[in-house]
Parts: sequence; structure tokens; C-alpha cells
Amino acid sequence: MPFPDLPDRLAEVRTRIDEAIGRGGRGQTVTVVGVTKTYGPEAPRAAWEAGLRDVGENKVQEALDKIPKAGVPLRWHLIGHLQRNKVKQIDPFDLIHSMDSARLADALGAHGRARGQPVEVLAQVNVSGEETKGGYQPSMFEQEAERLRGLSGIVVRGVMTMAPFDASEATLRSVFAGARRCAEVLRAAGHPATELSMGMSGDYEVAVEEGATLVRLGTVLFGARAA
Repeated sequence: MPFPDLPDRLAEVRTRIDEAIGRGGRGQTVTVVGVTKTYGPEAPRAAWEAGLRDVGENKVQEALDKIPKAGVPLRWHLIGHLQRNKVKQIDPFDLIHSMDSARLADALGAHGRARGQPVEVLAQVNVSGEETKGGYQPSMFEQEAERLRGLSGIVVRGVMTMAPFDASEATLRSVFAGARRCAEVLRAAGHPATELSMGMSGDYEVAVEEGATLVRLGTVLFGARAA
């Protein structure tokens, strides 16, 4: 059986999440998204058998190959960068976490209108300001939220962000709080923005304390990937 310790790892993660909710005092429901990128279809199958119902993939093509082979009714999340020329291939995904620009938003909106069903998305915000990360700039987000409100074909469910690798706790809290404020901006503009996708294996407890509703966990659940 692949990933034999996954149920125990997941149980520990859920305990830590509950404790973080208690410390943060926000009372939110947190969904664990198991990140199965680079693994074969045995990983999402193991996730399903362990009780996970949501998994995330970074690359569209890898996911399209994996989803039918996995053969389990998971909710699939696209958490990696989405190129505009791949937008027409996103239908198997339940939620796109990485809508990171106005041009991509326009392309997703056009696809949602063409298929007759809006695309469920999160707006990726670059709170940390790192040049290597994509996403909307928080300083421009109020204007962007208003523009997105007038765009049909998508439903903006919230915000996604990534903190710098090996950041201090103070930096993590600053980044995650910044994303939370962006979600508040979306709600003020009329979006049903209840989701905050933030926190990975090394920082998910701090993210939950700061309000995360979706945490994207790979290594802590499935173990270290081969180099």
C-alpha cells in the first residue's frame, strides 16, 4: 500500500489545525488540500482512502493525465501558475487558486461564459512583494476588486498567497494578514470571498491562526519528494 502512514500524518495535521484555530480564535472551517504534484495516481487514491476529499496539482497537463487514472471523486484544485493558453483545459478543476493577473481573469471569464458555467477562482495576491512570485499587488487591489466585480464568467471565492520560503514568524503573519485584508476588500466590493488559501507544510499553523480556510500540504502528508 503506498503512503501507509498518510492516515496518521493527516490525523496529526488536523489536530494541529484545530489547535491553531483555538489559538487564533477565528473559528473558521479549514480544508486540507493534499498536494499530489509529481506523484502518480496512487497519491490521490491514497488521499481519498485516508479521508481527504481535496487535492491540488501545480500543472494542468500533469493533472489531466492523473485525474482519470486516479478514479476517485476528489475535488481538484489548480494551485500552480496557469498560462492563458491552457485556460480551455481547466474544466476538471473545481477551484483555480492562481488567477494572478487581469489578462488571466479576462481569459477565465471568457471561458466561463463560453461553457455556460462560471469558473470558480481565487485571486492570487503577491503580498510579500517577491519578484519571483506572480499575483495582484495589494496596493492596487481595491481597483482590481471593482474591475473583477464587473467581469462575468468567473466567481471570485477569495484570495491565495504564498509566503517567502524560510520566513520569520513575524513576516509570515504580516503576509497572511495582508492576504486577509485583500479578501476583505473583495467582500466589500460584493464578491462572495470567503476563502483564504495560504499556508503550506512549513507554515500552515501560522496561516490558520491568521485565518486560512484552505491549506496546501504536500511534504507533511506524503513525505519528502525525490530530488
